[in-house]
Amino acid sequence: MVKVDQVRALSSFAVASPQVAQRKVAIIDRADQLNINAANALLKTLEEPQPDVTLLLLQESGRPLLPTIRSRCQTVTIPTPDMEAANNWLVGEVQALDEAARPSAQVLAKALMLSGNAPRLALEYATGEFIGLRDKAFDQFKQFMKGRVPVAEAAKAFKALGLEDSLWLFEGWAADLARLSLGGSAIDTEAEEMLGFLARSNPTWRAHKLLDMVKEAREAGVYNANPELEASRLLIAWQKLMPVKRRAG
Repeated sequence: MVKVDQVRALSSFAVASPQVAQRKVAIIDRADQLNINAANALLKTLEEPQPDVTLLLLQESGRPLLPTIRSRCQTVTIPTPDMEAANNWLVGEVQALDEAARPSAQVLAKALMLSGNAPRLALEYATGEFIGLRDKAFDQFKQFMKGRVPVAEAAKAFKALGLEDSLWLFEGWAADLARLSLGGSAIDTEAEEMLGFLARSNPTWRAHKLLDMVKEAREAGVYNANPELEASRLLIAWQKLMPVKRRAG
């Protein structure tokens, strides 16, 4: 989440004189995560730009910027590279790591799958803790859906991921559910069997309802929402998609 103090520091940087070059460039990574106060603080800088400043606001596809911010920016769409290009870049990056810390080809392939073929995010996944934490959360998700563990226990695995990564997972699964219900394929191939079962039992609008709930949870994150409570709320909504006989068993 981009906070107001970070934007205020950026505003001070924007009005200061350049120290090295003739121009200054600032990048706001994940500008779609600007909270309301941070967005309002940024508006003045956007409305009265300094001639020697270039601001780059990066936004995840499908996660819109606030209209007041978007209306003051020029939009440039950067497509995700194809699988071969993404994999070649990723392999090249991990070659620089010590052999003991170098992820296997299987881990790299899984990282690309989970990142939706976004190579930099895949690199973060492959060299960090995300994949292990995601696998534990996914296992708890499946066990909860089958009625084998209580919601409180399943939610703990998502708490370990943190709110944003948990929402990323729920959002991806809901989007895959929508794709499968329309005859498409899932991006998360490991979840495809379970999601395909749910897609055959539910209309497409239920997937979009889940996406709306993820959006609401992300907005609640501005106010330091509890990751465990948000995960519990989403898990309960997912379990309602199970056929009645399966839920009872």
